[in-house]
Amino acid sequence: MYCRKFLFGKSPEDRDYVPVLAAELYSPDKGYGFVTEQNRREQKLLKIPELNAAFDALYWYQDEKISKLQEDDTGVFLNSDELVASLLKKAGETPKGEGRRIPLSFKTKVPCQGNYEVTITIRTKEPMEDVLIFTGRRRLAYRGDIPAGTFTHRMMVNVCDIIPRGYTEVFADQTLDITVLASRPRLSAVCVEETDSPTLYIAGDSTVTDQSADYPYAAGTSYAGWGQMIPAYLSDRVAVSNHAHSGLTTESFRREGHYAIVEQYAKAGDFCLFQFGHNDQKLEALKAQGGYRDNLLRYISECREKGVYPLLVTPIARNTWKGNDGSYNDLLWEYAKVCKEIGQEQDVPVLDLHGRSMNFVTEHGLEGSKPYFFPNDYTHSNDYGAYYMAGLVAGEIARVCGAFGEAYEFLASCVTKGFGPWEPAEEIFLPEKPKAYERIPDPAAGNGLLSEVDHLQDKATRAAVLDMIIKTVRFFPTNVYNDMFTDVVGHEWYAGTVECAYQNGMIDDHLVEDGRFYPEREVTLEEFLVFAMNGYKSRKTFPTERECEYDGRCKAFAVPYVRAAVSLGLLASDGSADLNQVITRGEAAAFCRRMNI
Repeated sequence: MYCRKFLFGKSPEDRDYVPVLAAELYSPDKGYGFVTEQNRREQKLLKIPELNAAFDALYWYQDEKISKLQEDDTGVFLNSDELVASLLKKAGETPKGEGRRIPLSFKTKVPCQGNYEVTITIRTKEPMEDVLIFTGRRRLAYRGDIPAGTFTHRMMVNVCDIIPRGYTEVFADQTLDITVLASRPRLSAVCVEETDSPTLYIAGDSTVTDQSADYPYAAGTSYAGWGQMIPAYLSDRVAVSNHAHSGLTTESFRREGHYAIVEQYAKAGDFCLFQFGHNDQKLEALKAQGGYRDNLLRYISECREKGVYPLLVTPIARNTWKGNDGSYNDLLWEYAKVCKEIGQEQDVPVLDLHGRSMNFVTEHGLEGSKPYFFPNDYTHSNDYGAYYMAGLVAGEIARVCGAFGEAYEFLASCVTKGFGPWEPAEEIFLPEKPKAYERIPDPAAGNGLLSEVDHLQDKATRAAVLDMIIKTVRFFPTNVYNDMFTDVVGHEWYAGTVECAYQNGMIDDHLVEDGRFYPEREVTLEEFLVFAMNGYKSRKTFPTERECEYDGRCKAFAVPYVRAAVSLGLLASDGSADLNQVITRGEAAAFCRRMNI
């Protein structure tokens, strides 16, 4: 079976190992190497989080060389603390809240999809504190301190195809990623060996999925699903293959092709865990006693036909409270109840994450629970919360599965204690864009706008123009959607785009009607200018406002945006443009190109 070993740094040659120096960056031809901002900019596939380590530089750093790798006789490393301090000093910022870190990421090809036993060695002359090791799509494999000397850790990693966020086709994946975070993260050796072990497949939504993280990294301001933290509570006798995605329901998980991947790779003796409900509850056809129940029953039947062992997980609780009396607002009790009923009827293990997570939230209260959720979010965990919730799931596996036969007993026996409590930082602050950052890069140089816009003669929709604008100003669609609009459920291709635009102030309140955004509505030139100039404002300072020929011909709220477009030379100053005309995709793309002044 396949086995390959890598030796990092200026170590003595060893014919059993492939030597890897700090300057060796990953490329498809080479088949192994480190991933930094440089090769991520150059290689399209390295920009897709689900095909990589799922770490990417904050957007205002993506054109800089941050990850300055070094080497010595004990391996390859980078000085994270010094690099972060240098970035903050350059930006004129004062450090606050959690200490942020820069990841050291190594990537290698493997011969096929499947499970691999990975052994990582770190030789260090000084103790390393608060070390994090992630594998694959940012799945936690180790957390803790490393003493001076030689440290070895073995972990099981699954490599599997995926449908990334924003895509409809399956991407074949035959690469394995290892990421280390510490004050001075380093790698000394890595051994990757093919193995045949049971796999725990996961189906679910954004509260479960492998979320990506920006760097400089901080656990409190990184979205995370508990599915990417569950490997920390399982032994190396079972691998985790997480196919949960943001916005999915019991129906869209199948319809959009995610379940087909599980069906293709899952074999007899594997496990499949299902957690849905957050998005099902938004759709009439997927009510708890309706489509939701029917879909779960179908999944159970199909798993059993293949010899795969199903498990149900009741949906994780939100941090939601009633404003009138301050009591907890349980929005998912019906869906949890149906899971338990199905478990009784079908003799299937049910992991009551809903009950255990709700107990946690109610014990800590609204404010006390916030450090475990992404800032200003009441549904999605940060890394602290996801790690804690994964511990609850693992505890349920150990508690429940022993009563369901030999196969489930094996899964229960794989549960470990994890790596101890991971307490949130005392202060959690979202990273702030440097005050000096005022630059819009050329779309043709790397954001994909020119090559990806098609159907140029079609009328532009709100969703389509937002997608163009956030690419123009070098934002990226988020991997979560926070339910701010009733007509955007979350599984749509544009949900992450709408979330990104909303978070960055591109959606003016005047363009929202009764909580609805109307993403498929055609866009007039006036509306487009509101979106586009808000995008521009996220990068550069607006010009001094001056009266123009359009003042009496546009809505009052749109006047500042139209004036800005005229001042910037993006709109004819003679008043000849028809602001009420619906624009085409080609016209919108052309305008976005001209924003690069």
